[in-house]
Amino acid sequence: MKVLVIGSGGREHMLVKKLLEDERVEEMFVAPGNGGIAEEAQCIPIKETDIDALVNFARQEQMDWTIVGPELPLMLGIVNAFRAANLNVFGPTQEAAMIEGSKDFSKALMKKYQVPTANYQSFTNSDQAKAYIRQKGAPIVIKADGLAAGKGVVVALTEEQALTAIDDMLEANRFGQAGACVVIEEFLAGKEFSLFAFVNGESVYPMLPARDHKRAFDGDQGPNTGGMGAYSPVPDLDQEHLSFAVESILKPVANAMVAEGRPYTGVLYAGLIVTADGVKVIEFNARFGDPETQVVLPLLKNNLLQVIEDIDNGNDPKLEWRAGYAIGAVVASSGYPHQYRKGVTLPDLPDDDQCYLIHAGTVKEAEQFKSSGGRVLLVGAINQTLKRAQANIYHYLERFDQNKAFFYRKDIGDFE
Repeated sequence: MKVLVIGSGGREHMLVKKLLEDERVEEMFVAPGNGGIAEEAQCIPIKETDIDALVNFARQEQMDWTIVGPELPLMLGIVNAFRAANLNVFGPTQEAAMIEGSKDFSKALMKKYQVPTANYQSFTNSDQAKAYIRQKGAPIVIKADGLAAGKGVVVALTEEQALTAIDDMLEANRFGQAGACVVIEEFLAGKEFSLFAFVNGESVYPMLPARDHKRAFDGDQGPNTGGMGAYSPVPDLDQEHLSFAVESILKPVANAMVAEGRPYTGVLYAGLIVTADGVKVIEFNARFGDPETQVVLPLLKNNLLQVIEDIDNGNDPKLEWRAGYAIGAVVASSGYPHQYRKGVTLPDLPDDDQCYLIHAGTVKEAEQFKSSGGRVLLVGAINQTLKRAQANIYHYLERFDQNKAFFYRKDIGDFE
């Protein structure tokens, strides 16, 4: 079989590794890929947003499957285009991807179908938004309605921070069209977790829960990032809360999308929080999350391509999971998520039987890996205990300690 993966990050490298476990996969292509992916698959210089070129490539090369990693091509209708060309593709349609592409749509859907989430209002007028903030007070959460590469959320601890966020989004147009509408939500306190599910219409098959560390620095300090590390499963998550998330959130939302004429097929990601009032939704994503994918998929016993085929055919994939824990910490470029240097040479990255490496922002030049993005790579490990897996990744990460061009959090996997 010939398989094409769309994307260039750590999530896509993990998908490639998992798909290559299938003996049927003889040729693996990735568009556009990265330095680490190029060691295992053929990278094609087509942008993930160039849908016409991707459709033409998949048709000419007679791809058996295309798996879409990132959110932007989904929102641009890549699945619709592939289906129109009679090509096998895994991911939600443009209409279904709105659950991630518009926070306002997602919140309105949850309100209509009584799915528990934070109280909110949406605004396009900054004076009205500021009046609402002054009425509600802080802490309060400001979200750009559209896609903002994980950077369109401000958890404002003071009223002043919230008002500044409104100026940034509605007045200064910081996120362009994505921030032309803002969603203002009540602040929810509690422990967060992520839950993916394979979905086809009303059929929902949940994966193991994970926890992502979003803040840049130890102790959950600093700015929000795309994610600095994750672990799975989540030891302090009650089975009762997990069952509620599946039965009262994921399944009702899948049913709601069918009822709205936007049936969902692909991976649905729920960002959830356990509050004093129970589990509530923070956000939905229309694809595998990053970096949670890098710790959930290594624990999946099933053949991923077979799971995708089962989902596509309307069959139960009968998911099975390895015992133990997976954990991964991200090495980022200093300055991330703001300004950072590219083209910095990485230290030697030897194979290690205790750890696995997932590349995100790397290129390979003259036999050396160099940085090409904010999140550079993830070092992961699997072990029967979370503490042992944690010790293994941090031992490997010591090689980055002497280089001020990179940083990583030292507390990924601390959950007490």
